[in-house]
Amino acid sequence: MRELVHVQGGQCGNQIGAKFWEVIADEHGIDPTGTYHGDSDLQLERINVYFNEATGGRYVPRAILMDLEPGTMDSVRAGPFGQLFRPDNFVFGQTGAGNNWAKGHYTEGAELIDSVLDVVRKEVATSQSPGRERMISDAEDTAVRQRERESVSQSVSQSVSQSVSQSVSQRQTDRHNEKTKSVKKG
Repeated sequence: MRELVHVQGGQCGNQIGAKFWEVIADEHGIDPTGTYHGDSDLQLERINVYFNEATGGRYVPRAILMDLEPGTMDSVRAGPFGQLFRPDNFVFGQTGAGNNWAKGHYTEGAELIDSVLDVVRKEVATSQSPGRERMISDAEDTAVRQRERESVSQSVSQSVSQSVSQSVSQRQTDRHNEKTKSVKKG
């Protein structure tokens, strides 16, 4: 079963994403603290598509939240399901772009993208069966913004693919080493 890595960015993307997680958590019987309180085995059947199970049976969204300024992150944290998210997966700058595309693309965003990709790589590496990423970002209709979203999506996809390949290769190496050890013991 595939596990999704969810990436949400910008004010609009994070507001839509916060609501998305409220709905998904409700559908799976997860309360705002990440505890399962559902009433059906079906709710748990595919819960690992969206959530990682943490210690104590707590479920945490496999989500990365990013923005160029902290205000949106503060709003998400203060929301009804804000404590559900892993604190390390909030990636944000301090100044924002002030609705200036060039500043967001060439300065503030360029400084933040490496941090975002590091968090994506970490999230993919902890997945048992990584699938795809899902991106929700600010919805502007300009061609420039669309190209930027495609570029970021492509970077995330490449990062996910590299992490998946490394993870699969490492698992194969580990299995080979385990088999070799058991043959030597026998």
